[in-house]
Amino acid sequence: MTAAAAATAVDLTGITVISPDTAADLERYAETYARERDLRVSIARRLVRKPLPYAGMMVHVGDADGMVAGVASATASVLQAASLTIGFGQGLSTPSSFFIMAIPGTETRPEAPLIFADCAVNIAPSPQQLAEIAVASGTNAQTLLGIEPRVAFLSFSTRGSANHRDVTKVTEALRIAREMRPDLKMDGELQGDAALSPRVAAKKVNASEVAGRANVLIFPDLDAANIAYKLVQQLGGATAIGPVMQGFAKPVNDLSRGASVEDIVAVTAITVVQAAAQG
Repeated sequence: MTAAAAATAVDLTGITVISPDTAADLERYAETYARERDLRVSIARRLVRKPLPYAGMMVHVGDADGMVAGVASATASVLQAASLTIGFGQGLSTPSSFFIMAIPGTETRPEAPLIFADCAVNIAPSPQQLAEIAVASGTNAQTLLGIEPRVAFLSFSTRGSANHRDVTKVTEALRIAREMRPDLKMDGELQGDAALSPRVAAKKVNASEVAGRANVLIFPDLDAANIAYKLVQQLGGATAIGPVMQGFAKPVNDLSRGASVEDIVAVTAITVVQAAAQG
């Protein structure tokens, strides 16, 4: 079957297909964008008639509950369009991502999901960005997984066992995150074993609501996060669900340009859950 024949075989009953170039709402979106960005409508119209900004404006004005893109666009383009149209959540200015890691249980650790962040977007986050990643990830642990987040800021050091600017970055991020969300249980800097193992935490860390029981792991940079999730996936038999985007005012998710139909359906389902959680 040719691609054209396959396309015609898909039942689109009940589905509306929109072309931004000719859409009835193009002018309304352009006027809204121009007013909010203090631009001429003609400039806004040229931008909004492109698929990604048009989709972002649909979400921004409430005509859609979430945005899924990326099969035909680079991640940077998706994030830029969402930043300009949908904007960021309250108190946030950093788009980021997380993976839900479904790790098989062991005799010492029951099967339970962990959140790894940020595994896909921010290469070398600043303390402010790291704090925002932690706050967004903790919030998603609550709303998506229904668990009480215990957020660990990871490092090669535990509570001052090493002195380095990379350690200082993590402790500063923790300070900022606690100011942003004093209600969240957060601790750091913690090595991976101190974050996850009660036995190790008992030796290395005095009183902590997080150490030894962390379920949200905030990595200091993209190198560590990306390597960690792939090692856990390949060697630990974990299922990695994501990356799921976060930080935006409304749900936005990005797909690989090699995404399968199953990938698109799964990410769309996550986006629906995110939208429902926001009410």
